[in-house]
Amino acid sequence: MNCNVLFILLSLAASTGWAQSAPPAPVVVDEARMDTFSAALWVSGTVISQHDARIAAETDGRITWVAEVGTRIGNGEPFAIIDDTDLQLDLRDNQARLESLQAQKRYQENNLKRLNQLAASNNASVNQRDEAQSQMDMTVQEIRRAEVTIARTQRRIDQTRVLAPFPGVVVERLVQVGEFVSRGMQVARLVDTENREIRAQAPLGVASFIREGLEVSVKHEGRQSLSPVTRVIPVGDERSRMFEVRIAADDPAWLIGSPVRVALPNSNPRELVAIPRDALVLRGSEMFVLRVTADNTVEKISVDTGIGLGKLIEVIGDVFDGDRIVTRGAERLQPGQLVVISGGT
Repeated sequence: MNCNVLFILLSLAASTGWAQSAPPAPVVVDEARMDTFSAALWVSGTVISQHDARIAAETDGRITWVAEVGTRIGNGEPFAIIDDTDLQLDLRDNQARLESLQAQKRYQENNLKRLNQLAASNNASVNQRDEAQSQMDMTVQEIRRAEVTIARTQRRIDQTRVLAPFPGVVVERLVQVGEFVSRGMQVARLVDTENREIRAQAPLGVASFIREGLEVSVKHEGRQSLSPVTRVIPVGDERSRMFEVRIAADDPAWLIGSPVRVALPNSNPRELVAIPRDALVLRGSEMFVLRVTADNTVEKISVDTGIGLGKLIEVIGDVFDGDRIVTRGAERLQPGQLVVISGGT
């Protein structure tokens, strides 16, 4: 048979409804949806701890113990200990001096009392009483200074136990047992692994579209979820023209240091119709979707695309909220062909 004749017969068959005599083609559909969306810009982010510090010693001395890497430390618990032998000796010396001053004060009080009694019978001069009073006042001040010295020494003894300012895990030992440390020298790195967040850098151009509490999409190892923006740092870097955004990181699978991708809005929100990207059919220069009608036949709708919304994409054309759009099985369908829905909506 001539090829031209065969083409004409097939065309007549399609135009007269012969294609509907074929069994229904199985398809998967999804509904077009209208919602308020913003265009998204994907930026890189990193999961960080809200508390990550290299804790330093507050006094001098020799390290006698440091917690092993991986040890979980509670808030206020020690993770390193410094030898306090010399400080304990200083404390005993200070206490002895205080006791000596207190004994001296008791003597001076009794002496002043006797002088006052003698002065009452004109047997002691005013100068003697004033001198005794002055000596006792100076002793009182020396006692106060001794008490301050004892308190300072006791505080240094307390500081020989390097305490955790927050609960966390020791991830790095910066000194070893036996090493001598000075005040201000770093002892260990402590990281709070429970309280985490995502730090992302965003272009200054999107700053007006981001606010605290805004839900944004976060991708990590192929999984996508929503997390709120917790803080926006409104200061940009003059070189990179970027500013910092902090996002909640509640998923326990996100280890500190993990790289993530964050979708930040870069336009004002507006109402639009979106469909799954899989629903788009490209044939040559033509782009269209296939909509399933009420009688389960398909009709061809030419569309243009707008902003991408993750797995969805905006469509501009004769597509409305709730339309059933073919997402799988559209490659061989013809307009007017009968279909059977085997999955989706």
